[in-house]
This record gives sequence, structure tokens and C-alpha cells, in this order.
Amino acid sequence: MSPRFKIGNRIYLRAPEETEIDLFLTWINNPENYRYITRTRPIGRAEEKEWLANLHKRENDIVFLIVDRNEDQPIGTCGLHGVNHPNRSAELGILIGEERFQNKGYGTEAMDLLCEYGFNMLNLNRIGLEVYEYNERAYRCYEKVGFQKEGRLREARFYDGRYWDALRYGLLAKEWRKRG
Repeated sequence: MSPRFKIGNRIYLRAPEETEIDLFLTWINNPENYRYITRTRPIGRAEEKEWLANLHKRENDIVFLIVDRNEDQPIGTCGLHGVNHPNRSAELGILIGEERFQNKGYGTEAMDLLCEYGFNMLNLNRIGLEVYEYNERAYRCYEKVGFQKEGRLREARFYDGRYWDALRYGLLAKEWRKRG
């Protein structure tokens, strides 16, 4: 198991391990979870193993496992993707995969740790993200952390028989530091 990297009140972030592939597959292939991510097809063991094996080669993608401190149980993943060092920006992604930990503030705590890492350790100036308009739980979380809605991509997602808008959010380092 990888050592704890960022420690919060109820969770900590650490590097994902190959031994956790089955857990990732369970989360990603769960219909209640994949409706909120950009994947539209199931992922198999070989594809997930290859993705994880090559993660260390992608300097611009930083992925963490979110672990509950009380049970020392992985509950999700989060990361900064497409890290652009010249522009000091990145895109944030998060999934609380364990259903019993969803909608209980774990995502907000993970986002806080991830933003603190991005702004204070990577010296990012901007972190952006995209969320589908039907995912109210997620954008309430993002707004709690300080993200501001910046725009709307009309009918960008086809899901459950209809088109949905994608909402763009962003958070700047100066806003992050100002929030107290």
C-alpha cells in the first residue's frame, strides 16, 4: 500500500495500487456512477490495468485514491488532469465510488485536499472542471469548495434518452486563498 500523501479530517489521499483494479472496475462500471463520468462503455480488467500501469508516465495527470481514515477503506478517486505548467492550469476529476460514502461530504473534503495540493504544491493558478447539469449533488459540492460557474455547453451530453448541458466551473488560486 502506498503511503498517505495528503491527510484530511476523515480521509487521506494516496497513490492508487495495481491490487485495487477490481475495486476501480466496480466503481467505474456501476451504472449509478458512470452516468456522472464521461465514460459511455464498460471497462475491462486489461484496459484498466494498462491505464494504471502507464499512469506514472503521464506527468500531466495526477491521480489519487481517496481513503476513509476510520476504516482505512478506499472510497473513490480524484485527480488533476491535463496539467498545463506554462499556463499553470489543470482540470479536476473526482468520483466517490463507494455508494455508502456518497452525499456525506467526503467529496468536498477530497476536493479541498486536491485544490490545496494544486494551488500550494503545484503552484497552479486555475483549476477547472466540467459537470453535467443533472448532477446537482456534484455542483453543490464544487460551489462549497469555491468553484464558480463560468459557462454552459449546450446539449453536450446525451444520456437517458435526452440531451443535457455541461456546466463549466473554475477556481483561481487567489479565490482559493481568499476564502479563509
